[in-house]
Amino acid sequence: MKSKETEKRRPSLIVMAKLIVLVKPLLPVMLLAIILGVAGFLCAIFLSVFASAELLALAQNASGLQTFTFWGQKNIFLLLIILAIARGLLHYGEQYCNHFIAFKLLAIIRHKVFAALRRLCPAKLEGRDKGNLISVITSDIELLEVFYAHTISPVAIALIVSTIMCVFLGKIYIWAGILATAAYLTVGLLIPLINSKLGSSKGFEFRNQFGELNSFVLASLRGLDETIQYDFGKKRKNQIEEESLQLGNLQGKLNKYEALQRSFTTGAILFFGTGAFFLFYTAFTKNLINFSGLVTGTVAMLGSFGPVVALSNLSNNLNQTIASGNRVLNLLEEKPVVEEVTSGCDINFAGASVENISFAYDEKQILKDFNAVFQKGKITGIHGVSGCGKSTLLKLLMRFWDVDRGQIKISGENVKNLNTENLRSMISYITQETYIFNGSIAENISLGAECFTQAEIESAAKKASLHDFIMSLPHGYSTKTGELGSSMSGGERQRIGLARAFLYDAKFMLLDEPTSNLDSLNEAVILKSLKDEKDKDPDKTMVLVSHRKSTLAQVDKIINFHSEEKPV
Repeated sequence: MKSKETEKRRPSLIVMAKLIVLVKPLLPVMLLAIILGVAGFLCAIFLSVFASAELLALAQNASGLQTFTFWGQKNIFLLLIILAIARGLLHYGEQYCNHFIAFKLLAIIRHKVFAALRRLCPAKLEGRDKGNLISVITSDIELLEVFYAHTISPVAIALIVSTIMCVFLGKIYIWAGILATAAYLTVGLLIPLINSKLGSSKGFEFRNQFGELNSFVLASLRGLDETIQYDFGKKRKNQIEEESLQLGNLQGKLNKYEALQRSFTTGAILFFGTGAFFLFYTAFTKNLINFSGLVTGTVAMLGSFGPVVALSNLSNNLNQTIASGNRVLNLLEEKPVVEEVTSGCDINFAGASVENISFAYDEKQILKDFNAVFQKGKITGIHGVSGCGKSTLLKLLMRFWDVDRGQIKISGENVKNLNTENLRSMISYITQETYIFNGSIAENISLGAECFTQAEIESAAKKASLHDFIMSLPHGYSTKTGELGSSMSGGERQRIGLARAFLYDAKFMLLDEPTSNLDSLNEAVILKSLKDEKDKDPDKTMVLVSHRKSTLAQVDKIINFHSEEKPV
């Protein structure tokens, strides 16, 4: 296309920072999730701490070393029940808040993505890999749920809980607090960072290859008829299997990183847990702490890894999540080829002209020093072989792209100075391939607009030689077209496009091969309808593109394009 699309890779911290910014409107809910999460983990940790302290007191009481228990039998059971119930409720509340944030933000991101697509259309997306794009706006956005629901608050919870436990263990024995700090940093930070470093490139590669596989499958489905017709199915199937195996190999490598992370995490917990026991035991033998401190300190240390383990496990999914976030950010930050004008001028149509324009797709020159005038109230024909720049000229008139040199003017005003909405409202553009939405025929003609009456829709269909066909259907104008108009022929889809143009009744009509899929009889009917429309409204201006001279029989002027891609 006009500019080659590039995949920008950002550092993981930059991606996370840009995604975190979106949380700002939901910050109170995020703070609530953090508070509930911290309280929940403390309940889980101190449930075992209080239980061990009470058991120790009971053992000492039974051996005659003391004559009371720490809490009392009834109180300790009540306390443990309260802590257990509170842990469940607090965890539920934390998860509810996190997922509330996640799904709200996914809706916001989808809104931003579709706004970006609207901004980028049509030039930037016309040649884009559609399957990869679908992957970005579906699975990549869905993967961000992991980040918003299971990353931001767990990081804060792990930091707060670990700090509290370091202080608690440091109160029992100062070196235990230092050991706990090293343990939490190793499990919650060092191991995830190493795992992320090892797997980040594979995660990014996996998401891109997943998008490419989506594109390949989508193209295979759309070209199923041709694949069957030319007996290409076996080769296509082998290609899908090959790409699936490549994707599976990448997933296998990511699974290996996950297994390594889990084994290192488990090993680190056992190492630091054992180290904490020996540290407390040494302090006990030196009378630096009592036996109660040895037991409760060891239990507290072993039971306090929950938040950092949850954080460590995130690194397994975070590689793909960061890659997905990066791809979404690439789309959101992508610059449109043509910036829409909102602070320009509004005019009425009074003719159009192109003056010494030149245009190229990348290095391929399409138009060079081309001039043409499209007089108000005239039908101008454009004739030439396929690929010589006819369709490109119409897209330049629509300002899907900007010319490299020269000017395109509407009513004497450069199109770059016109408000984009005003420019597009003056023009009806019929493309070679009419897109059909999965809805009724009436909805497809009106594009879902409620400002048109049924009578107006039917009148437009009659002009497009479509009404009789529609009325022959069981449900008439309410007949469903199927996905991509699968239930309709190419000619029927083309006539729906013409009906749209007649319905919207713009003053400047651009028709790109409007009868290429029609038989001679229907072509004659359509051409007569165009002539009648012009006679009814003498100010209507039309540009009719065709490689067939018979289609241009009724035009007022013909512009010929040479096959060397240069207009005459």
